[in-house]
Amino acid sequence: MNSVEIRELTKRYGTHRAVDGLTFDVLPGRVTGFLGPNGAGKSTTMRLLLGLDRPTSGTATIGGRHYLDLPDPLHRVGALLDAQAAHGGRTARDHLRLLAAAGRIPPSRVDAVLEQAGIASVAERRIKSFSLGMRQRLGIAAALLGDPGVLLLDEPTNGLDPEGIIWIRELMRSLAADGRTVLVSSHLMSETAALADHLIVLGNGRLLADTSMEEFIDARSAPRVRLRTSDPVRLGAALARDGFELVTSADGRSTVEGIQAERLGILASREGVPLLELSDERASLEQAYLDLTADHAQFTATH
Repeated sequence: MNSVEIRELTKRYGTHRAVDGLTFDVLPGRVTGFLGPNGAGKSTTMRLLLGLDRPTSGTATIGGRHYLDLPDPLHRVGALLDAQAAHGGRTARDHLRLLAAAGRIPPSRVDAVLEQAGIASVAERRIKSFSLGMRQRLGIAAALLGDPGVLLLDEPTNGLDPEGIIWIRELMRSLAADGRTVLVSSHLMSETAALADHLIVLGNGRLLADTSMEEFIDARSAPRVRLRTSDPVRLGAALARDGFELVTSADGRSTVEGIQAERLGILASREGVPLLELSDERASLEQAYLDLTADHAQFTATH
């Protein structure tokens, strides 16, 4: 009921295809990171899913139904697309009260989400006095108002301080653990790496990847081991016999390309070489993402 289904979704603006034949699912019980360079089609896809734009072809549905056909949409889907959209002359509480009334949501939910978002103490302040981070929290409170099974969040950490970023990370994970569907668009690779279980990556409106975080990084990481040993000469000789090279840096740590820690550990044990440290090194999400999207960025700097 809470899955998001995108099928052959296309959106053209004149001759430009903002979204080009997308097909993927966003499933409940996990946080899905939605990545891509500027102009990749992420925001357009979310707008199509929420019925704010009409697709040229294809479908974007929630539990098999279009958003505009849902009888109580705020109870099914919570979205944050633009934290600046709230009327600056209203108080935070009044903004949420209006949304609750429009969505047939009990007024008690207003106080609940103000507390959940950490802005209960400023609920009577006018929104125009809010910082960007406070507006983000209000937008997230609005998304949570109907206690929905699906959350669509575009850059939810924008403007948040470190405490706020940790809060949104824990919130998204807890919502997914409750069996909800959580789709989070972000440009912050470090936050996506800490938050997401699964990744959808777009480039030029097309689907580039639909995979788990672990598989995405592993597919773009050559095996590499970092280690420290008290006998680098003997270990280096043993590795050389198997076709590997031990490279030692000034701090005493060494790296070996093309091998995994398990195999190197077995080799060192066989040779009786003590290992003081041993770990696999993997590419970061940022490195893997840049590797995949290098040819799909709309704007790139020259050096």
